Amino acid sequence: MLAIRIGRRRAAALATAAVLTGLAVPSLAANTATATGPAAQTTADYDDTYYKDAVGKTGDDLKAALHTIISDQTKLSYDAVWDALKTTDQDPADSGSVILLYSGLSRSKSANGGDSGDWNREHVWAKSHGDFGTATGPGTDIHHLRPEDVTVNGVRGNKDFDDGGSAFTDGGGSLTDADSFEPRDAVKGDVARMIFYMATRYEGGDGFADLEVNGSVDNGSDPYIGKVSVLKTWSDEDPPDAFEERRNQVIYDTYQHNRNPFVDHPEWVGAIW
Repeated sequence: MLAIRIGRRRAAALATAAVLTGLAVPSLAANTATATGPAAQTTADYDDTYYKDAVGKTGDDLKAALHTIISDQTKLSYDAVWDALKTTDQDPADSGSVILLYSGLSRSKSANGGDSGDWNREHVWAKSHGDFGTATGPGTDIHHLRPEDVTVNGVRGNKDFDDGGSAFTDGGGSLTDADSFEPRDAVKGDVARMIFYMATRYEGGDGFADLEVNGSVDNGSDPYIGKVSVLKTWSDEDPPDAFEERRNQVIYDTYQHNRNPFVDHPEWVGAIW
């Protein structure tokens, strides 16, 4: 029954995506879904090309295959992330603004910085979990970097993810307590799939820590983030929507030229973890 429910959610999300892709603003027409553009490709198209060495595998074999595939990427500088996020996270209803991840607020692209009222670069996989900072690689990988209000970013800090906590100003429905953070419902799946991407992309072979998802919420500076059971549930309950799928496509087409496989194939989360 769970598989049927998930399939229905996925079908509904794809139907919504088909409608909402028409909201893409003209300035991004080259990178967003159109009848003839690259974003119009289906998952099956990528299965025959990009994912051909992963299709049909499960468990560690699938994770290893995906690691090899997505490690072929263009890396950005930390400064370049600013401009990239202004495109990847553009508000579909306002080409001059970005959508803040946890808050859900729309804020002017020009209001980026470090002061109160600005938005900054949130590392969804907290950069202290593995101590990679803002180094080119995991510290600048825009598959897990998102715009967020400076103060809200500070509330999240480097907390692991779990259900529960209390609301806070401009949280958009997100919750927090002493050792964990729960994002608003509309992006719980997005957060989970970004975490699973990072745990697949960074396996310790390129000078950075081996990032892994575990069942804890007290990971500190260790290269782990939890809770895996909660993140899996979030991914199931909040399947990819038009915004997340467009974002994945823009990163692939314009910036890093790699994909988050768990956006294209959310069922691969359960096949690995």
